[in-house]
Amino acid sequence: MKRILITGATSGIGEALAIHAASHSYRVIACGRNEQKLSELAENPNITTCKFDASDLDATQAALSDIDFDIAVINAGTCEYVDIKNIEADMFRRVFEINVFGAVNVASTLIGRAKRGDKIVFVDSLARLLPFTRSQAYGGSKAALNYIAKSFEVDLASKGIDVQSVSPGFVKTPLTDKNDFAMPMAISSKRAAQYMLDGILSNRSSVYFPRRFSLFIRFLNLMPEFVQRKICIGMRSKAKRSQ
Repeated sequence: MKRILITGATSGIGEALAIHAASHSYRVIACGRNEQKLSELAENPNITTCKFDASDLDATQAALSDIDFDIAVINAGTCEYVDIKNIEADMFRRVFEINVFGAVNVASTLIGRAKRGDKIVFVDSLARLLPFTRSQAYGGSKAALNYIAKSFEVDLASKGIDVQSVSPGFVKTPLTDKNDFAMPMAISSKRAAQYMLDGILSNRSSVYFPRRFSLFIRFLNLMPEFVQRKICIGMRSKAKRSQ
């Protein structure tokens, strides 16, 4: 029975993935900060839990120091949007603290324990591919995370440790429930977990989902920058009119 460690497992995609993987006979190590949610997950016989804050390096190292895994899904993250009339530098720090430095805290701890054949999965976002309105902090953090993943992929190849990036589109979660704009082709967290586990089990270096939306965004990403900019300005104007 393979062991899959999942950070951010107490909500949204992470929670759905933990439950989905457990139902497919994986031994799941569900990591998060919400003690009540962890207790609920621990009722599943295929799930054990690990409580820590990924943004705290010492706590992360202490929690993961003796944990063995076959697959590690670095999924914990957050999202805040920029108010262009009142740009808050601390908000950027908050978003990068968990999305980037939290991911690096987990990765740096686990890579030292990883063995040949193990896989480390970084969950970023399709938002990193285009300059979406108000997404400077979130999109920037996910773009940084993707680069980190791809660079680790290069340096860990000789050790036989696989590194994979997963880029979801819009997923209905408690985090995205706060969004005050339309989310085209949004899928449920349960469906996202199915996509994610299927992708993780594949040999693909990069996983994107849902299929139609990800193809559309990746196509736009291939367009010249002035075209991307024009499209995103148009999206911003449309969003303002609808508010």
